[in-house]
Amino acid sequence: MTSHHDPTDDVFVVERPWGDFRQFTTAEPVTVKMITVLPGHRLSLQTHAKRSEYWFVIDGPLTVTVDGDKRSAAAGDSVWVPVGATHRMANEGTEPARLLELGFGEFDEADIVRLEDDYQR
Repeated sequence: MTSHHDPTDDVFVVERPWGDFRQFTTAEPVTVKMITVLPGHRLSLQTHAKRSEYWFVIDGPLTVTVDGDKRSAAAGDSVWVPVGATHRMANEGTEPARLLELGFGEFDEADIVRLEDDYQR
């Protein structure tokens, strides 16, 4: 099993006259996805053997669960999902919610092991 350093420890914000920027990772191979979760929907409870994930909530809130720890994540919050951890996200709100997902490690959609799935996949 490949382990990855939790990049939430290294995110930094740089202030500029026009606002700021957040740097999430530097010089690492990473897969980037924007995920939109519709109101009343949730992704499968799943795990990955070959990658860890870093989630940055763009707008929410989203309910996130990582290894049984369930909490609300608001816009601007970061969540670390270590390789092998069970995880899911859900939108219990009334508007679509988005997050930026950075996948560290070997990216392959076939690596998803679904433990629970509302859509019978």
